[in-house]
Amino acid sequence: MRYTIRKRFTFSAAHWLEGLPKGHQCARLHGHNYVVTIELAANGVNSVGMVRDYGDLAKMRDYLDSELDHRSLNDVLKFNPTAEQLAGYLYSLARLWFPETQAVAVEETPNVWAECRRDR
Repeated sequence: MRYTIRKRFTFSAAHWLEGLPKGHQCARLHGHNYVVTIELAANGVNSVGMVRDYGDLAKMRDYLDSELDHRSLNDVLKFNPTAEQLAGYLYSLARLWFPETQAVAVEETPNVWAECRRDR
């Protein structure tokens, strides 16, 4: 059996995207109330009956709060902060902290998101 858990986190930040045509709305400084969803999976559960204790995932919340919340992502990150790039970056961090990580999704709005998922 395969078990999957997910947890959501939020943070607010500003950014602009480089390399877009002049006048493109995303080339201007703007902000989002981001929603980050981390997904972990395992073929079984631990002795308590969990894939991982949700409390362990506070490490992601702490990182988002201390490093990204209410910041300009262009000033903090070393890449063009598209939703795709941000999802990939947070996925890499999550995999270091939680080897069971399967995916990280980053929502910029309720209708727009990007996901980085582990290849099967």
